[in-house]
Amino acid sequence: MVQDLSPLAGKVALVTGGSRGIGAAIVRRLARDGADVAFSYAASRERADDLVAELEAASLRALAIRADQADAAEVSGLVRHVHETYGRLDVLVNSAGVFVTGMVDDPDGDRATFDRQLDINVKGVAAAARAAAPLMTSGGRIVSIGTTGAVHVPFAGAADSVATKAAVAAYTRGWARDLGPRNITVNIVQPGAINTEMNPEDGPFAATLKGLAALGRYGRPEDIAGAVAFLVGPDAGYITGATLNVDGGQSA
Repeated sequence: MVQDLSPLAGKVALVTGGSRGIGAAIVRRLARDGADVAFSYAASRERADDLVAELEAASLRALAIRADQADAAEVSGLVRHVHETYGRLDVLVNSAGVFVTGMVDDPDGDRATFDRQLDINVKGVAAAARAAAPLMTSGGRIVSIGTTGAVHVPFAGAADSVATKAAVAAYTRGWARDLGPRNITVNIVQPGAINTEMNPEDGPFAATLKGLAALGRYGRPEDIAGAVAFLVGPDAGYITGATLNVDGGQSA
């Protein structure tokens, strides 16, 4: 009998916001590392289906589930559905998020947009973690995707968005304390400038962000996926409450 040496063989992972960008790269990497991967999407049904088909064509396992990250009840239901489907949940990656800019002194600032960003970036993450934690056993892993902007704000107008990610970073440290006695690790990966549709390397912020990085360039979604794969893999069992910056030296 040949032993499966894939680092995540036998594990079940849930990635929120996994149909595109960084989330999709994480789904691909965890599936390639041997996990059964479920991922959520909000509106990109066609992309979600295409990603599942791509992975299944490579004899990898994936399941796409629609869920609104801004609805805490839907997020909790998503987690329970994955657990009921596979009979276990080993890894939760909170990747779903939005980035909305706005100046604090803008008299026309949209309160509904502000509230939705909080609902997705903070309350949705908390709902997922609270639903997942009771279902995880010893060795479970929770990783959230933040931003280095939570510490080094890159430009004016980013405060609302980076404040949500700073909240998740604080939750990460607190949850690590809460779940440490159960041998469940909780960490956060903070990307710098990553080439995605949300923040393309030829977009309006590109020149500023490239100038902030020691490497002078954008990263790729696969760079973030690699960091997540490490944190949920067998070599990171003694890492918890940690912040891993993947930013090309922006924080140096």
